[in-house]
Amino acid sequence: MNTIARSLTRRQCLSAGAALLAACALPSLAAGPAALPAMEVWKDPNCGCCKDWIALMQQAGFQVTVHDSGNAAVRARLGLPQRLGSCHTALVGGYLVEGHVPAQDVRRLLQEKPRALGITVPGMPVGSPGMDGPEYGGRKDPYDVLLVTLGQAQHDVATQVFSSHR
Repeated sequence: MNTIARSLTRRQCLSAGAALLAACALPSLAAGPAALPAMEVWKDPNCGCCKDWIALMQQAGFQVTVHDSGNAAVRARLGLPQRLGSCHTALVGGYLVEGHVPAQDVRRLLQEKPRALGITVPGMPVGSPGMDGPEYGGRKDPYDVLLVTLGQAQHDVATQVFSSHR
């Protein structure tokens, strides 16, 4: 019986030791995923697609503060030309996010941290996040998310494709 007691004790010690090693070796798993930065959104108070996009951002884990004051003034203040605009403007992690940008692209922007003003989906393409409700009958138009960088001159911006959605 003494051998059985010693054997159980060894197994228990090995088990506890393995658990302790795993916890020490993988602290990031024990702590959980990193929290996303807060997001502020400026939109028209009556815009339904903006509300849908905000709900998708919240489902993706962003804590969103909404300003129902329209977005033209904040877009202009941040230096994004009208031609790159959409119906809502967000700020997150120091970046501008304009229009119906998918959450995975916002996460990628925050992870890669490029030298840029932010990202935009100009206009309101059907099938993009927030523009994909039942009223569109499953239609999905292709669109690009553009990375917006500042040029040499004040108010000079350049764009390049950040991601394509087909």
